[in-house]
Amino acid sequence: MEETATSTKCTAEASEAADLAFDVFSKACPSRRTLEDVTGRWGSLTLGGLYEGSLRFNELRRRIDGVSEKMLSQTLHSLERDGLVHREAQPTNPPRVDYELTPLGRDVTERLLSLIHFLEGRMPEVLQAQQSYDAERGAL
Repeated sequence: MEETATSTKCTAEASEAADLAFDVFSKACPSRRTLEDVTGRWGSLTLGGLYEGSLRFNELRRRIDGVSEKMLSQTLHSLERDGLVHREAQPTNPPRVDYELTPLGRDVTERLLSLIHFLEGRMPEVLQAQQSYDAERGAL
C-alpha cells in the first residue's frame, strides 16, 4: 500500500513537482530514469568527460574511449533533457556544436567523480576480491 502511495506521488502533475517526495525505489518515480541516465556507463563517462569544460562532439567522443557515435548522441540527448548538459549550436559554416555541464550537471558530476576516484583508489581490493571469487568457483 505504501509503494502505491509513493508511485502516485511520483506520477503526479509536473506543476506539483516541487512538492513531491521522490522515491527512486518506486518504479514509477521519474527520479529513477535520471539516476539511470547519470549512473549508466555512458552517462557517467560523458558527465566526467565534460567536467573540465566545454567540448565539441568529436572531442568528447575521443575523450570517452569506446563510445559509439550513436550512443554518445543518445546519451547527450538524455542528459540535456535532464538539465545536466547544455548544447550550444554556433551558426558557423561548418556548424559547430559545443556541450558543457549546466550548474546542476556540475553538482551531480562532482559527486559522481568522488565515487569514481574512490573506486579507482580501491581497485587493488576489487581485483583481489574478483580473483578470490573466480578461484573459489573455478572460473577462468
